[in-house]
This record gives sequence, structure tokens and C-alpha cells, in this order.
Amino acid sequence: MRPAHFLASAVTAAAAVIALANPASAAPVNYVALGDSYASGLGTGSYDGASGSCKRGPLAYPALYAAATAPASFKSVACSGARTGDVLSQANTLTTATNLVTLQVGGNDAGFTDVITTCTFGSDQDCVNRVNQAKTYAANTLPGLLDNVYGTVKSKSPSARVVVLGYPRMYKVPGSCNVGLSDTKRSAINSGSDALHATIGARAAAAGFRYVDVRGAFTGHEICSSSWWLNSLSWPVEESYHPNRAGHQSGYLPALRSAIS
Repeated sequence: MRPAHFLASAVTAAAAVIALANPASAAPVNYVALGDSYASGLGTGSYDGASGSCKRGPLAYPALYAAATAPASFKSVACSGARTGDVLSQANTLTTATNLVTLQVGGNDAGFTDVITTCTFGSDQDCVNRVNQAKTYAANTLPGLLDNVYGTVKSKSPSARVVVLGYPRMYKVPGSCNVGLSDTKRSAINSGSDALHATIGARAAAAGFRYVDVRGAFTGHEICSSSWWLNSLSWPVEESYHPNRAGHQSGYLPALRSAIS
């Protein structure tokens, strides 16, 4: 091979290696976050005033992911209290240019707030009965609601990578808490989280979406562990039983980054 031809071939090969190592030519990421209070950041204590009662904040895992990866565009429309019907409305922010979506919903549909209230103020049996109602709902009614949401997201942004995130178990059982809910109540609430995992994970997979099970990430960091990533009964009360700053930074964010990488 003549030197000029050899040099040209070497330059071409080097350019190809650089292109693979530095995917600057890849499509810009347009990221939209959908979901409920776990996605909005309720529990972190820092919120954007413009988000009002939705309680969206810069320490929520979608905002942390956007800050760490600098997508071309980022918008979170997650809102505290959102149910599947609300996320259908949130999905109106999606376009064909949206190519990354994170989505977390289902806990409020299954009665999360009422479960916590019943278990806090009721007897052990009251708690178990209410959790069992929520588990029945998660198994029988929630799948269709999730299918509707996932189908809507797919129709709005057919080329998007969609990552669905689940919920952690709330309590370490037995744990280090000397007061508060009994182990019976804690175990019942955890079983409700497991029921949500089973349904959300199955429906996300059926839709062809990536599901992130965060229960493992939070193991050892539940309420009543030695290092809590979740708020117990807190003030303001609405922040109770939500991930705190560490839960988003050290729990949800690494799990999300691993799922997208």
C-alpha cells in the first residue's frame, strides 16, 4: 500500500473509532418525566414554586438525572397525588420528538394514602384488611389502567425509550424502631409494595418498556433500618412515606441510570 493510501485508511479508521467512543452524532435526547409524587420529588423538602401543589423539585430523580446527563430538553410534569387518569393528561406533553420517558404511577390508584392512614390509626387487622383490598385492586383493576397509560405513551411518542419505575418496600422488618407501627402492619404494607411491583412490572414488560424494580436498591435503607431513605411520619404530613433526598440521590437515580445505560 502506498503511504498516501495507508495514511488515508488510518485516518478513516481512527475517525470511526472516535465516532463510536464519542456518539456526538446520536440523536439529541428529549426527556419527559411523567408520574405521581414519587416522581415529582415530594419528600425532598425542595420544590419549584411554579409547580404549586404538584410539588415538583430539583432533588427528584428525574431532575437529578437531567442535571447529570444534560439532555437537549427536559420537562417534568409529574404531580403529587397523580393517578393513572392524571398521567393520561400528562402524556399530552409528549410528542414524536420525545425519545426518553420516565413514568411512575399506580400507588395512588391502589389507595396508598388510605392504606397508610388505616395502618397508622387502625388495629393490626384493620391494616391487613385494607392492604388486602389494595392488593386485590392491584391484581384485578390496575392492569387495565396501566395498559391504557402505556398505550397512550406509546402512541404519543412511538420512538421513545420508556422507563417505568416501581416503588420500594417501606419498612425493615424487624427493624430498629422502638415505637410506631407493629411488625404485622409493617409486613402488610411491604406486601402491598410487592403487589404493586408484580402488576407494574408485568404490564410494563407487556408494553415493551423497561421496568426498574427499586426494592433491591432500598434494601437496608427502609424505615426502621439504620439508614433511612424514606420519610416516616413527617411534617408537613404530605411528605410522610416518600423518598427523602438520599432516596432520590442514592436509590432512584443510580437505578434509573443503570436502566438507561
